[in-house]
Amino acid sequence: MKRVALPGGEEVPALGMGTWMIGEDAARRSEEISTLQQGIDLGMTLIDTAEMYGDGASEKLVGQAIRGRRDRVFLVSKVYPHNAGRKAAQLACERSLKRLGVDCLDLYLLHWRGDVPFTETIEAFVALQAQGKIRHWGVSNFDLDDLQAWCDLPGGDAVATNQVLYNLTRRGIEWDLLPWCQQQQMPVMAYCPLAQAGRLRDGLLNNSVVTDIARAHNATAAQILLAWVISHEGVMAIPKAGTVAHAQENAAALNITLSAEDLARLDNAFPAPG
Repeated sequence: MKRVALPGGEEVPALGMGTWMIGEDAARRSEEISTLQQGIDLGMTLIDTAEMYGDGASEKLVGQAIRGRRDRVFLVSKVYPHNAGRKAAQLACERSLKRLGVDCLDLYLLHWRGDVPFTETIEAFVALQAQGKIRHWGVSNFDLDDLQAWCDLPGGDAVATNQVLYNLTRRGIEWDLLPWCQQQQMPVMAYCPLAQAGRLRDGLLNNSVVTDIARAHNATAAQILLAWVISHEGVMAIPKAGTVAHAQENAAALNITLSAEDLARLDNAFPAPG
């Protein structure tokens, strides 16, 4: 299992599971729980959720899925920007812990930048860490200016990761954010690594270069896309899986090593920003 090191040396799986829009349909609950449990059994033990997802429904489902498996899971949740103040973050974290049925989060992220001063959020995260309610903390959807401003504040350089949109069609972070994070040895967590649903994703999965490389590796297009994301230094990915078969497909991407020729072809088909 490929792993990515957090600041301080702790390692987490390079491929985990996202849970956006999971837990909102009672008819699919059993299948979604089984999917998460299958993913854990396959080594995708990093699970990402948020208080925003289904207004807490995703956290509740994740809590049910990891019951009896908590010690195997690296659990991530995110706080709304409007809940990121000193007292509000404390209360929001406690609500998330209750929904998840756990005593501590492995990683707690500010979901995106809001109006609460960074200093307040950092103080809140440090306090939660001191109380043993979170182990690590970080940010999400930060561009380079935001991230540098955060890291320049007292205590801000303890940020563990930045969770951002990143896939073969959305390579903007390669312009400045990703190189800076790599230089700082700060990992990046990629959401929507297979692109978002709709025509964009369909076009990516059916792209002739992607499908040709997939055939050469006896793999699926989705597996090639995941292998591409996690081939980058310090990058982990959290694709969503809606079925057990989908979780199995995602996990198999860990067995794929793209060649220099593969990577060059993908670069030519989907150029990085200039």
